Amino acid sequence: MPAIRKTAEEAMEYIRSGNTLMVGGFGLSGVPLKLVDALVKTDLTDFTVISNNIGTPGQGLGKLLNTGRIKKAVGTYFTTNPDVGTAYQQGKIEVELLPQGTFCEALRAGGSGIPAFYTPTAAGTELAAGKEQRVFDGQSYVLEKALKADVSLIKAHKADDLGNLVYYKTARNFNPLMAMASDLTIVEVDEIVPKGTLDPEAVITPHLFVDILVTG
Repeated sequence: MPAIRKTAEEAMEYIRSGNTLMVGGFGLSGVPLKLVDALVKTDLTDFTVISNNIGTPGQGLGKLLNTGRIKKAVGTYFTTNPDVGTAYQQGKIEVELLPQGTFCEALRAGGSGIPAFYTPTAAGTELAAGKEQRVFDGQSYVLEKALKADVSLIKAHKADDLGNLVYYKTARNFNPLMAMASDLTIVEVDEIVPKGTLDPEAVITPHLFVDILVTG
């Protein structure tokens, strides 16, 4: 089935308070800023947000944080936005920090039907506290659970009418993995082109993972 075309505001109709959301991007690169801005304008709240970082002060997901709509943040690098640390110290937000490689693999596992995996990263550190650990061939490993979400908000460069996606250089980052790991994928794209015009070798995310397209 072809992906459904919606405006950013119309796409918010598919999101509910309390949802777990994946949001693509590294810093502000590859972030679906139009979708995030549309979400900020709603009265939806109580989100668990899975993203590399929570934007920067007053930008991207930083806007959602500053309006008090994020209950928990799961990511790898929150220091791009000091407001996250302040909110955490004030007890306004729960934070789960993952090593970036572990974060990527947890997304991949979530999209591949793998519930958990062992990794040596973080073994023996505070990040392993409370997690199952096992020794294989003399090496300690930490059991990490896969990451999944109700909705992913991602950014791509181009889509065709079916929803096949290509990305622009490093703005690709976590977006393809998140498209696989959520029940519903909403994509902000720069341009929608007719089916058959994208180079098949350039398609990174097949249309089977894409539900809604929004032009940004």
